[in-house]
Amino acid sequence: MNQEQMKQAFTDKYGAAGDIRVFHAPGRVNLIGEHIDYNGGYVLPAALEFGTALAVRANEDGKVRLASVNFPELAGEFAVETIGTERTGEWMDYPLGVITVLKQQNQPLTRGYDLLFFGNIPNGSGLSSSASIEVVTGYALISMEQGHIDTVEIAVMSQKAENEFVGVNCGIMDQFAVANGVKDHAILLMCDTLEYERVPFRTGQYKLVIGNTNKRRGLVDSKYNERRSQCEAALTALQPHVDNLNYLAQLTPEQFGLLEEQIQDSIVRDRARHVVEENARVLASVEALRQDDLQQFGQLMNASHESLRDLYEVSCTELDVMVEEARRIPGTLGSRMTGAGFGGCTVSLVHEGDTDLFVQQVGQAYRERTGLEADFYICGVGNGVEEWNG
Repeated sequence: MNQEQMKQAFTDKYGAAGDIRVFHAPGRVNLIGEHIDYNGGYVLPAALEFGTALAVRANEDGKVRLASVNFPELAGEFAVETIGTERTGEWMDYPLGVITVLKQQNQPLTRGYDLLFFGNIPNGSGLSSSASIEVVTGYALISMEQGHIDTVEIAVMSQKAENEFVGVNCGIMDQFAVANGVKDHAILLMCDTLEYERVPFRTGQYKLVIGNTNKRRGLVDSKYNERRSQCEAALTALQPHVDNLNYLAQLTPEQFGLLEEQIQDSIVRDRARHVVEENARVLASVEALRQDDLQQFGQLMNASHESLRDLYEVSCTELDVMVEEARRIPGTLGSRMTGAGFGGCTVSLVHEGDTDLFVQQVGQAYRERTGLEADFYICGVGNGVEEWNG
């Protein structure tokens, strides 16, 4: 929905009086750099062109009203002063969590607001619909209250809302990319320090194609904890041999090659190798993008998937099938799983002339080989959170 459609939907829901403002926050995809954020490595996410739109109007009755075009049956009305005392268990907890954190940070709402959301990020796709809702809520309400806009702070606040109010222990990458993205740029981000740099991502005649395997992810939490403890074991084994080693990703592949025999367990050694080499791939990817070398970037995407499949072992049959079939398409430069793994999505860089062929052929082969129906989203790299004007 565009700005005018949002305003019309808002008027249909809440009536026509007053000044309606419309804001938008994107979804995000991680282009490369998987399972290294908690090992002191860099990630390279980008904001997408689709996301969450939010129409807002102040009211005089001290109530926050939340409604969604997507879930018309799930709406709520909350007194401003009582927000934060209880959760709903529904999508409304994301904006309520942000309002709660604003209150904790001495930025309470001074009046009521009517809010109408519309999202075109597929639910459960791994493209960060929750971060998009959180960031657009924070940005819009601070704007409405004429507060100081700091998109890094909005990302941190949104993560806090998800961790503490919603109760999901997510990292910062999703909210950060959604809040700080810029069209035709990726973000090189160190999740620990929030040190970041925007890197030109001039895709030219190429598009991102995101493939949703629609495989239910049952293993993510237990395997995630197992991988973290394996990485900690590797770090413990290497620390006596390297001064001031706090994270695996501080090592270069060359340093790791000299030290790897200190890790007795071959599986733990493989996990550490993935971390060290994936971090090096992220940095190599940035260099490739600076030189507009999309061929090299695609090869690094491919190598990332193979490492996640063989060394870190967080892929699955469905992801591997989708990546294999994606690479059969002549215009595909690179394809990899993205996200935590064991299901979820792939991201591929595909020539715009081949995207229809990609969707048709990969979809058919995936259906035949797995019995599942995939969804595909063709998109470019968009802006982070903003107010829609004009």
